[in-house]
Amino acid sequence: MKLWWGALRAALGLALLPPLLKPAGAVEPISLGLAIAGAAASALTGFISYPRLYCYFRECCLQRHDQRAAAALQENLERKLFGQHLVNKVVVKAVKGFLNNSNAKKPLALSLHGWTGTGKNFVSKIVAESIYKRGLQSKYVHQFVATLHFPHADSISLYKDQLQSWIRGNVSICPRSLFIFDEMDKMPAGLIDSIKPFLDYYEFLEGVSYRQAIFIFLSNAGAEKITELALDFWRNGRTREDIQLTDIQNALSVSVFNNKNSGFWHSTLIDRNLIDYFVPFLPLEYKHVKMCARVEIESRGYTVDEDILTRIADEMTYFPREERIYSDKGCKTVDAKLDYYYDF
Repeated sequence: MKLWWGALRAALGLALLPPLLKPAGAVEPISLGLAIAGAAASALTGFISYPRLYCYFRECCLQRHDQRAAAALQENLERKLFGQHLVNKVVVKAVKGFLNNSNAKKPLALSLHGWTGTGKNFVSKIVAESIYKRGLQSKYVHQFVATLHFPHADSISLYKDQLQSWIRGNVSICPRSLFIFDEMDKMPAGLIDSIKPFLDYYEFLEGVSYRQAIFIFLSNAGAEKITELALDFWRNGRTREDIQLTDIQNALSVSVFNNKNSGFWHSTLIDRNLIDYFVPFLPLEYKHVKMCARVEIESRGYTVDEDILTRIADEMTYFPREERIYSDKGCKTVDAKLDYYYDF
């Protein structure tokens, strides 16, 4: 950075030097202007031709180096995500491996499942921020919300055409585009199958390669199956950390595939094994709610009051009714409760 700024200043200095050595009356404004413009243009050409320097000022496709992006993802998940050991393990390994693979055979496709407030949107946000500094605001990150972007089931043909066009156009601009599909459980069945060619093992489709793109799907579908497994472990005296991905992934994919109220119902993406990982988000417990509240307070720069943490966690409702183990809203309403107790 200093080197290029110094070069720019030197170029301008050299352009100004000859006129300054002449008598005062010999300075030619037009020649001087051309000299300055030429020096600036030369420096600017060098600036643009050096991608890392150019990307310091302007957002570029794949702004962060793959290894740094993977390290940022792991650090943020470990510090900010609670009660989701499977998510930490699977998402970090999947994204890290994909970013460091210079010869991927297909795009990365992750499907995140669990109840509201367990961290699905939060994780997709962290993934986006790890790859692009602007995160969800990046022009290379594209977020679709089913109830907003695809509200009418009778317009599915139009949505298919629009979705294909949008993905094709954006991957053409940036191969490392990130696409996030929220509320998959509310998406019209059959719509998501329109992107099947982009997730498949094609090297090129009409001159465009999709192998560096990332697709993340978020859904509440399958949450019942995840809770059922977590309860079984709890009732048998085993901790949630004992749960392995192999204990749930196959059952989760089958549950989602057969759920008629899901956008993945009988989807070719599942049938053709184009989803790389079905990632389960376990229901959150009382202690996790307190952890969420603590981190949120600290992020706002305020002193943590343990009594308020306890009161917030106590106010949440838990299930099953008898055992009261899991928060039915996860950490979703923690922010609102903090606003009530703290005079921010």
